[in-house]
Amino acid sequence: MSKKSRFFRVAVEGATSDGRTIDRDWLLQIAKHYNPKVYGARVNMEHIRGYGPNSDFRAYGDVLAVKTEEVDIGGQKKLALLAQIDATDELVELNRRRQKLYTSIEVRPSFADSGEAYLVGLAVTDNPASLGTEMLEFAAKNPDANPFKLRKEQPDDVFSVAEPLTLELEDESAGIVASFKASIAAAVAKFTGKEVTDDARFAAVADGFGQLGENFSKHVQATQASQAKTDQSLQAMSADIDKLKQQFAKLDNTEAPNRRPVASGGGGQQQTDF
Repeated sequence: MSKKSRFFRVAVEGATSDGRTIDRDWLLQIAKHYNPKVYGARVNMEHIRGYGPNSDFRAYGDVLAVKTEEVDIGGQKKLALLAQIDATDELVELNRRRQKLYTSIEVRPSFADSGEAYLVGLAVTDNPASLGTEMLEFAAKNPDANPFKLRKEQPDDVFSVAEPLTLELEDESAGIVASFKASIAAAVAKFTGKEVTDDARFAAVADGFGQLGENFSKHVQATQASQAKTDQSLQAMSADIDKLKQQFAKLDNTEAPNRRPVASGGGGQQQTDF
């Protein structure tokens, strides 16, 4: 199953965690420049970057792409930043258990030599913006005591207020079907024109059927590949279950150490008090 999410809102122009303001231009610059191959923003927990892979503060995914769109908030038009992420199994499970249901972006206002804003991280959190007013006000008036200060890679980095997280995973099979339907429509269109000669129409029919066969073959291969992944996961799970059964059977038949030997006298007639 793909862990690639649909696009969801991660920030809106406005307040930040330290009393500054996320400028509209920052969001436009992030959408313009973001490229995981240049610098990939990872998903972290509560803006904390752990070092150990087994820590609760390990990475929980990667930001694949971003884009902007206008949204209506309280009757006002504002620019929002949307992100698509590749989530880990742990993040999907956290979301299923209704944990860390908000996101906050990490912005570097002047990235590298570009002089423009860039997305350097995305945090999941349990602290929505509506409950963070007192913290924002405190941070604005006391920048040196900002609780997020030590979590920033660079002092000028900015954390946005938290936005609700709607983690919906993309359906790979739906994309395969849509692509197959489009290829059929394109092939049929080649021999349905009214001003096409019989010879041209016959050639188009032959070419169209060839395309249908080619695309159907691709569709079958994609379906088989998807099914193979599922079968592989089921086989691995079955192997783990068989291993557990063998271990349990071995333990069940293993005599416990220092166990008192069974009494051999009395012919079964002697009893003791319990």
